[in-house]
Amino acid sequence: MFPIIPAASAADSGNQEGIFGFGYNSGSTAVSNLVSNTGVVATDVAGVGTGRYGIKACEYGGDKGIFAYGNDGTWQSISNLVSNAGVVSTDVTGVGTVRYKPGACSYGEDKGIFGFGHTGTTTAVTNLVSNAGVVATDQAAVTGTARYSPAACEYGEDKGIFGFGNNSSHAATGMTNLVSNSGVVSTDVTAVGTARSAAAACAYGEDKGIFSFGTYSATNLVSNVGVVATDVTQVGTSRNQLVATQYGGDKGIFGYGSGRTNITNLVSNVGVVGTDVAGVGTARDELGACSFN
Repeated sequence: MFPIIPAASAADSGNQEGIFGFGYNSGSTAVSNLVSNTGVVATDVAGVGTGRYGIKACEYGGDKGIFAYGNDGTWQSISNLVSNAGVVSTDVTGVGTVRYKPGACSYGEDKGIFGFGHTGTTTAVTNLVSNAGVVATDQAAVTGTARYSPAACEYGEDKGIFGFGNNSSHAATGMTNLVSNSGVVSTDVTAVGTARSAAAACAYGEDKGIFSFGTYSATNLVSNVGVVATDVTQVGTSRNQLVATQYGGDKGIFGYGSGRTNITNLVSNVGVVGTDVAGVGTARDELGACSFN
C-alpha cells in the first residue's frame, strides 16, 4: 500500500507569514513587526541593522526574505536577510547602485528582483537576488521608463510586475513592466489604472496580484497572466508610502503609510480589500515588507 498524500491546499501554496520592517517615524528605524498566518500584526521587534527608509523587500529561496537599499541620510545598497522564522540579520555589504525608493518582488518561484529607484536622479537599473539571497551587480537599465516609488508584486506563481511611480519630472505614472520567470524586465506596458506613485502591491489568491493606495485612491487587480484591470474604488484610509505583503498562503495585507500611521487592511484570497484594522507597532512610512515561512 502506498501512503495517501493529501492534496495541496491554498494555504500550502505560498508563505504563511509576513514582516514589515524599517521605515521613517521621527527618524529612520530598523524596527520590524511580524504578521501571523491569520493576518495579525505583532508588536515591535527591536531593530537589527542600519535603520533606513525608502527601503524595499522581497522573498527569496521560497521561504525567506531580504530588505535592501534605502536612505539613512545617504543612499544605501546594504541588505538584511530574513530567515524562515522571521529573524532579520545584520547588514550585508551593499551590491549595486546605491538608491532609495525602488520596487521589489520575487520571480521564478525562489528568486527576487529590486528595480528602479532614486539615486539623485531616477533610474531603471535592476538587481537580481539568487535563491540563496545573494544580490547581483547591476543589470543594464531596461528600456522602461526610469522612475522611483513604484510598487511591485508577483503574479502567475513565478513572474512579477512593477507598476506606477514617479518619472524624472516627478510626475506620477501608470505604466507597468512585467518580469519574466527568468528575471527579465519588459518594456513599458500602456497604463490602465490612474497614474500615481508610492502605492503598494502584493500577491493574493496563489497566482494573482493587487496594487492599491498611493497618491491616488484606487485599487487595480492583476490577473494570473499579468493583465492589470481598471480602477476599483479603494477601501480604507487613503495614504501613500505604505507597503504590502502576502500571508496565510493566499491572502495579503497593506500596512502603515503616510501620516506616520500603523493601520492595516487585509486582502482576501479573491482580492477584496478590507476596512481599516487598528494599528500595532511603531507608526511609520517608507518601510519594506515581504513574506516568509
